Order: sequence, then C-alpha cells, then structure tokens
Amino acid sequence: MYEQAILATRQQSWEQAYPGTADQLRHVRGAIRDFFGSCPVVDDAVYLLSELCGNAVVHTDSGKAGGTFTVRANHLIGHHVQGEVEDQGSDWNGDLSASAAPPHGLFLLLSLASACGVRQTGRTHVVWFRLDYPDKHLIPLTRPEART
Repeated sequence: MYEQAILATRQQSWEQAYPGTADQLRHVRGAIRDFFGSCPVVDDAVYLLSELCGNAVVHTDSGKAGGTFTVRANHLIGHHVQGEVEDQGSDWNGDLSASAAPPHGLFLLLSLASACGVRQTGRTHVVWFRLDYPDKHLIPLTRPEART
C-alpha cells in the first residue's frame, strides 16, 4: 500500500523560456513530449501547449523582436498533467470564452481541458490548463481487497 501511495503522488515539474519565434514551436513540442513521456494524455498536452505557444508568438509582444514566452508543465503521475504559457503581454482581456471560436486553439483548449483559465498581471497573460487522466489509468491509493 505504501508504495502505491508514493507512485500516486509523484510530481515532476519543468519550465523553459523560448525566443518568441514560430520556429521554436517544434522545440516546445519535442521537449513537452519528452517530459510527459507515455502518460495517457501526452498527445493532448503537446497539442494544447503548442497552440498556446503559437498564440503567444502571433498575438502578443512575445512575437516582437527580442520577445520570449515561457512554458511550464507539471505532471502528477497517475492523475493529471498541467501546462501553461506565459506571454509578454497584449491588449487581450483574457476572456477565453469570448476568444474561443471553432476550430481555433482556444476553442480546443476549452473543449479538451479538464480545467483551464488565464492569470493576468498588467498586459502579461498566463494561459493554463489541466488534463486529467482517464479513470482507467488512475493508480489506487489502497488495494481493492483492503476496501470495506
């Protein structure tokens, strides 16, 4: 039982800043795929982070000369992954629902994520999401025979 509890709460974190150019998106995708490994939501996580990075490059000051964006990822093994992208600012009001139109990235973010949102400080935005593992992949904290 103790060993299962450790596996269920093992957490990994990763963060990297990138130049605000479109050619960096392939580097983000590769790094994220390596970080999340074979978790059951890796494809969705790679896709969503790539979309958010693309938005930072195209729609914010991150895409201007000398701009950067920062990608952060957390993985609670056996439970969920989280991802976020921090840009260098824009006039966007941070309203995901109003900005999400099919088939664009923010629409897919709202469709795929278990939870998502925006933290805003001045003109800077951090767009984040969480993807829960499907139930069949959860690691139990106790053995089934120990339940009453």
